Amino acid sequence: MEEKTAAGQPITLLDGGMGQELIRRSRADKPHPLWSLKVMLDEPELVSEVHRDFCLAGAKVICLNTYSVTRHRLQMGSDLPDLPDLLTLARGLAEAGVAESGCSNVDIVSSLPPLTASYLINSPLSEQQMADEYEELIRLQMRHVDGFIAETIPTITEGQAALRGADSAGFAIHLALTVLDEDGTRLRSGESLAQALEVLLPLGPSSVMINCSVPEAIDQAMPVLAGKTQRFGAYANGFHSITALKPGGTVDVLTSREELTPDVYAAMALGWLNQGASLVGGCCEVGPDHIRTLAAETAALGHPLVGIRGLGG
Repeated sequence: MEEKTAAGQPITLLDGGMGQELIRRSRADKPHPLWSLKVMLDEPELVSEVHRDFCLAGAKVICLNTYSVTRHRLQMGSDLPDLPDLLTLARGLAEAGVAESGCSNVDIVSSLPPLTASYLINSPLSEQQMADEYEELIRLQMRHVDGFIAETIPTITEGQAALRGADSAGFAIHLALTVLDEDGTRLRSGESLAQALEVLLPLGPSSVMINCSVPEAIDQAMPVLAGKTQRFGAYANGFHSITALKPGGTVDVLTSREELTPDVYAAMALGWLNQGASLVGGCCEVGPDHIRTLAAETAALGHPLVGIRGLGG
């Protein structure tokens, strides 16, 4: 395949999946629906350790452990700290992890997740309610982080809401859509990826990525992105399928792909670069060893590794 991302072009290297790393490292017996949040409260040092290890692996962007920190999701728990306090805690743990790594030029971004549940295509919230909540999350953090990624977005409507909330807050964000594992040209909702881009790109995302989908689906999505926008990328998961995960469920019902070794994953990610991607990283089941190999392979091709700010977003 002809390489379209020329040697010497900066590449933004994201980190990998936080939640699955916490499952591996935690002393807890069983994952909780608010798993990453629960570990952050009960074993906060683990969150800092994961951030540290992704920095040491070469990641230039560290994403806060805020995937479960939304108004709607917090209703699933009891006696939890207030949302602003949880955002502050997540940021402090990330800053500690970066400092412990001794790495410089690492950007810290916050996750803007689906507000109710992963992969849910019929949200109980209206588009306006979603936009308002995204705006609140951005306003609470925008002076303290280097950027935001609205990630694992399964529908055009939720993508619109995230970008509308960002516009109201006056802060451009990166957008990561999730596609069907069996058809990477369609969102989890079944909506066409091409149609989604027609609607969402005019709303001004800093970049568009595909995330939390199997790498093979991302292979299918890349030509669609390449035909619509110049600034795009991807970070895949390492699950066989997400079909077994129901709203409010826990990821222990999913199985990981043992054959998706660091070398295999890096080769697939380099294929996305060959199609013009400029942002790569990993999602669930993609750990520090995967990012370390990807960092080495990318650097060997002559690409300087930069953070989110290094590409201007």
